[in-house]
Amino acid sequence: MRPLTHFISLLLLFWLTTADAEIRIEITQGNNEAMPVAVVPFSWSGTGAAPAETGTIIADDLRHSGRFNPVNTRLLPQTPDSASAVTPSLWRALGVSYVVVGNIQPGANGQYLISYQMVNTSTDAEVVMSQAQFSVSKPAMRDAAHTISNRIYEKLTGTPGAFRTRIAFVARTRDLRFPWEIRVSDYDGYHSFVVRRSS
Repeated sequence: MRPLTHFISLLLLFWLTTADAEIRIEITQGNNEAMPVAVVPFSWSGTGAAPAETGTIIADDLRHSGRFNPVNTRLLPQTPDSASAVTPSLWRALGVSYVVVGNIQPGANGQYLISYQMVNTSTDAEVVMSQAQFSVSKPAMRDAAHTISNRIYEKLTGTPGAFRTRIAFVARTRDLRFPWEIRVSDYDGYHSFVVRRSS
């Protein structure tokens, strides 16, 4: 019981701290040695707008890790959606050794097929380092993108990615009856939901 008591005490201490003080995180510098990578916006073969910005989610994940520096999409020399369409020399000219490409297709029963490939551009030969296809519902598309990010991160660093991690935090609300909430969300703030309200 003692570990549980300690955990509850720490949670209460954190709760009281947030009630009286603003938590402030200041980032003074970035990682100058972050590896440049390219994540090409995933193509969409269905009608209307794409159901998710999968490429953007992956690029954001890699950037948030501090280990990678995704190339601005406006600077991409080409926008392939498969490894066979990647021209390695164009990417080497940008100093990019790894390119992530992919596509989204409508599947059966309201599902979507998300495919990706990560290409090593250090040689002119087509070298696919990682690839997979996922069949997911629209609400699960962010999770699929985070899964791809995890696979890429582990392939390039040797360490498992943690982009599907969930976090719990205390938030203040405008509801005078319940001014405090404990929320759980994806690490990047999406899919947030309330687990407890308190006065």
